[in-house]
Amino acid sequence: MQEILKRAEERMDKRIHHLEADFAAIRAGRANPAVLDKIVVDYYGTPTSINQLAAVNVTEARILTITPWDASVVHAIEKAIQTSDLGINPQTDGKTIRIVFPPLTEDRRKDIVKEIHKMCEETKVSVRSVRRDAIEDLKAKKKTAEITEDDLKYAEKKTQDLTDKYIKIIESVGEKKTKEIMEI
Repeated sequence: MQEILKRAEERMDKRIHHLEADFAAIRAGRANPAVLDKIVVDYYGTPTSINQLAAVNVTEARILTITPWDASVVHAIEKAIQTSDLGINPQTDGKTIRIVFPPLTEDRRKDIVKEIHKMCEETKVSVRSVRRDAIEDLKAKKKTAEITEDDLKYAEKKTQDLTDKYIKIIESVGEKKTKEIMEI
C-alpha cells in the first residue's frame, strides 16, 4: 500500500517538474537562457543543445549572448535559432551571437497566459490520471485480499490528499508564471 502511494507521489512530482521546465522555456519578454534548451544544433552530424556548444549569458535585461567554444559552429547555432519557434532573429559578429528580446505586446501576453492555463490544465489531468491508476492498484490489492477495506479507504483518502496537494502546486506555479508574463 505504501509503495503505491510513494510511486504515485513520485509520478505527480515528475509532472510538476515537467510543467516547470515547460514554463522556463516560455519567452517572457526578458532574456532567459532556458528558452534555448529545446533548440538543437547539428554539430558534426550529432544533434546537440546550444548550452553544450557555447557559453550562454544574460548581458542585459533583454539580451542573451551566446559565445560558442568552437567558432565554426556560430552559423549553425544562428540558423537553428532562426528556424526555431522563438520568433527572434539573432545577430552575429562571427564570434558571438546576440539575441535581443523585444517587449511583448498586450495581445501576445494574453496568448501566452492562455497557453499557460492550458498547460496547467493538462498537468492537472495527468495528476488525476496518476490518482486513478493508484486507486485501481489499491482496489486490485483489496480484491486479492492483500489489504483490508479500512486500508483501502485510508489509502484512497491519502491518494486524494496527495492529488489535492499537487493540484494546488500546479495552480500556484501557473499563477506565478502568469504574473511574470503580465508584468510590464
